[in-house]
Amino acid sequence: MARKVERPIIFPLSNPTSKCEATPEDLIRWSDGHALVATGSPFAPVSYNGREIPIAQCNNVYIFPAVGLGVIASSARRITDSMMLAAARTLAANSPALKDPFASLLPSLTDLRRVAADIALAVGIAAQKDGVAAHVTEDELRARVMATQWTPVYA
Repeated sequence: MARKVERPIIFPLSNPTSKCEATPEDLIRWSDGHALVATGSPFAPVSYNGREIPIAQCNNVYIFPAVGLGVIASSARRITDSMMLAAARTLAANSPALKDPFASLLPSLTDLRRVAADIALAVGIAAQKDGVAAHVTEDELRARVMATQWTPVYA
């Protein structure tokens, strides 16, 4: 892949870690530090040429819960292809690697709630455009997303 594109995106997603198709360390080394890597299991950052490269864990934590939030907040009757595309594009727009090519491909988990709300809003807007949800203003939809988003509170 590294011979064909400048920044290959490689997702060895098998679980558990012992079954991973390739280790992030190997992928970084094989691509001369150019690969954007996200795995299905947690991996420590990789040291390469004097820098630390964080390895994102790519699983269902961003897209599916946020799509569900957008569907509920918008009262969408079904999920369309463009709603899923809106979710993927919004997650991509939140990638730290856009600002720093050696940053993580996916946002930090500390940004999860904000990113999920962004994705849910984009999903709700797409649902309205596709005619599977009633039209409301973007501000109203945003308010619905925020009111619907679950907040974990532990006694």
